[in-house]
Amino acid sequence: QVQLVESGGGTVQAGGSLRLSCTAPGITSNMCGMVWYRQADGKQREWVSSIGRLGSTNYRDSVKGRFTISKDKAKDTVYLEMNTLLPEDTAMYYCNRPIAPTCSGGDWGQGTQVTVSA
Repeated sequence: QVQLVESGGGTVQAGGSLRLSCTAPGITSNMCGMVWYRQADGKQREWVSSIGRLGSTNYRDSVKGRFTISKDKAKDTVYLEMNTLLPEDTAMYYCNRPIAPTCSGGDWGQGTQVTVSA
């Protein structure tokens, strides 16, 4: 069991950008890929973006065209670049390493807070 470590959150004005990082040994080669989730105050956790083992990417509709997920094997890091941020993007962002064979559950980071002011 290895702790995932998120970083890069902060407070920005609407229209600004942040790049979140998730670091842990071997995560860029995880069989089930890696996933970013977020949870806003008073709301359920929601899926944001996924990157597959071979680099395929998926995004929830509300962030398509604004967010980019990527990974860097040499740095054991998965990134979520967030551009044109909106107040509704405000949430705690979590990195998740799903576990084979179901590609569910798995390891979670501590979260990094993103706050976007209007």
